[in-house]
Amino acid sequence: MGPAPGGAIGPPGQARGWVLVAPGGVPAAALAPLAALVATLAPPRRLLALAVGPGEAAAETTAGEATAGEAIAAETTAAGRTEGSAQLSGKSSDSGGAGGAAAWADPPQLLAAASEQPGPWIWPLAGDPGAFLGDQGCWAEALGAWRQPTLLLIPAAAASTGPAVAYHALLERQGVPLLGLIQWGGPWQAADRRRDGLPWLGWLADPQGPNSQGLGGQAASPVPAGCQAQVQEQLADPDQAWEAAAELARALQLASSHLDLA
Repeated sequence: MGPAPGGAIGPPGQARGWVLVAPGGVPAAALAPLAALVATLAPPRRLLALAVGPGEAAAETTAGEATAGEAIAAETTAAGRTEGSAQLSGKSSDSGGAGGAAAWADPPQLLAAASEQPGPWIWPLAGDPGAFLGDQGCWAEALGAWRQPTLLLIPAAAASTGPAVAYHALLERQGVPLLGLIQWGGPWQAADRRRDGLPWLGWLADPQGPNSQGLGGQAASPVPAGCQAQVQEQLADPDQAWEAAAELARALQLASSHLDLA
């Protein structure tokens, strides 16, 4: 089944899942804290990773007990459900790289596969939602056509700069049902984010710190000048990170309720 024309509601059950997008793709380092976060929601959500190679089925991952640096518990659904433990690999976290460029360049096929998965889930996309895919347009366009609920993850260093505004505008223009923006990593400048006029939900702490390696081995965005001390304070205070996650979970819950009523 292809995308719904004219921005109409997509296939039944699509709202059971959320797609998470980010400039350049969702960092692999964000998956463990993200899984722990969505496991606290009501109902809890699981990370969804779609294998996009020929004949491959969808795999689902869940991490109610996940912490930074630990393997994420994985469960695979076939005729029945079996559980096992495995570290979330590049294949399971990268919805495009495992199956090659041709698979990644077919958003309708992947969205159709996602719509068949039992909810609730959250699917982190490894690709850039604004990247041009030729005849398929871009992922932002497909997400809007399918009326797919979506979250936007913005690195801390880009929270007060152009990418946050640009990607929000892109999704909004394409008619994507946007739950809101999440800042990845610290520091969290609450007053500044309120002045942005963007639907920020909160921030998710990066347990690996500002110098951690992101998706594809790329270094994370540098810490803004003058904020190093605040970053170190946040990283050294697990209670602050826990409180931020709890506040983000509450904001996600509220945004989800508003979207359901829309």
